[in-house]
Amino acid sequence: MSMYRAAVIGLGRMGSTYDDEVEHGGTVTLPYCHGPSYYYSPRTELISGADPHPEQRSMFGERWDISEDRLYTDYKEMIEREQLDIVSVTTTAKIRASIVKDVARSGVKAIWAEKPIAFSLEEADEMLEVCNDNGVVLALNTARRWMSSYTEIKQILDSGKLGQILQITGYWRCGLSHNGSHLIDIIRFLAGGNIEWVFGEMSSDQEAELDDDLEGNGYLAFDNGVRAFLRSMDCGNAVGTYIDVICESGRIVCKEGSGEYLVYQIGSGIEGTQRKGESPVVYPVPLPARPQGTGLTIIEDLISSMDNNTKPRASIEDGIASLEIAIALRESHRKGGVKVKLPISDRSLGIRSNETLKGDIPARIRRQLENGS
Repeated sequence: MSMYRAAVIGLGRMGSTYDDEVEHGGTVTLPYCHGPSYYYSPRTELISGADPHPEQRSMFGERWDISEDRLYTDYKEMIEREQLDIVSVTTTAKIRASIVKDVARSGVKAIWAEKPIAFSLEEADEMLEVCNDNGVVLALNTARRWMSSYTEIKQILDSGKLGQILQITGYWRCGLSHNGSHLIDIIRFLAGGNIEWVFGEMSSDQEAELDDDLEGNGYLAFDNGVRAFLRSMDCGNAVGTYIDVICESGRIVCKEGSGEYLVYQIGSGIEGTQRKGESPVVYPVPLPARPQGTGLTIIEDLISSMDNNTKPRASIEDGIASLEIAIALRESHRKGGVKVKLPISDRSLGIRSNETLKGDIPARIRRQLENGS
C-alpha cells in the first residue's frame, strides 16, 4: 500500500488546532482538520508545513513532530524543495486561489482546500482550469459529504424507501459564502440534482449592494424536480445546522445541534400507500457505533480519486457551484427579487467571505485574543 507525502499551507486553526475546540458526541468525529488527519492516517506521512507566522510554524512543528528545517515561511520554497503528493491549502480565501494554482503547477497529485473555493467565479474557474490541465484532484472541505450521518441519510434517500424527494429546507445562521457553502453544498448533495434557478432575499438592500459576505434566504429549483429553501438569517430555535427533507412517503429531520437524525416513514415507502390519518414510524438514522474520523475519510476518498481518476465527494466543481448559488441569491435581491438562472454569465461577480473581513490576524490567534486567553 503506497504512502503519500503530505504538507499543509496555513498552519493555524483549520490547518492544525481546530480539533481542540470539538466536543465529543457531536457531528464532527476526530481527527477532523488537516494536520492531525494526515498525521494519523495510515496512508499519509505529514512531512512539512508553511506559514508566514513564526508562532504558528513552531506550534505546528512541535505538535506534529516536524523538524524546523521542514517548516517554511514561503510556501513556494516548500513546494519547490519537498517532493509532495498531497497539499492542503487552509489559508484565508483572500489568497487561496493563487496558492492553489501554484501548488497545482508544482507536480502534486492532489489538493485538499478549505472553503469557500474563492472570492469570485473568475478565480474559481481559473483554479479548475489549472487543476485539470495538470491532472490534479482537488477536494473542497465542505465536510458533511463525508460525515457518516449524511452518507447514511443519502443512502436512505437514494434507496427510494421514502419515495421521491419533494422539498429540502436548511437552516444555519451564517454568511452565504463562508459557512453558507456548507449549507448550500449539503442541500445539493441530498437533492441529487443541479440547480437551474433561484430566488433570493438578503438581510438588507444596503448589504446586498456590497460584495461582502451576508446573511440571506433563498428558494432553489433543481432540474430533477426537487425544491429547496435555505435560511441563513436569524433561525430562531433551529440551533446549529438544521435540515428537513420531505419525501412522498416520509421525511428525514437532521438536528446537528442536538445530534438527532430521525426518519419518519409512512406505509411501505411506495407512492400511494399512505392512508389518511396514518401515523409514521419514527426511527433514528442508523449510524456506526464508532465512526471513523471525518478527516481520515476525506483522505481515503481523495487517495481513491487519485488512484482511480475519479472525483472526490466534494470536488472543485461542487465548490464553484456553492459560490455561484450564493452569488445568484444575492443578485436576485439586487435585481428586485427576480428569478436568476444558472449558470451566471458574468464570472467577475464574487463575495468576500466572512473570515477575510476581520483583518490579517490568523483565526486561531484572533479567537484567543477575543477570549482573553
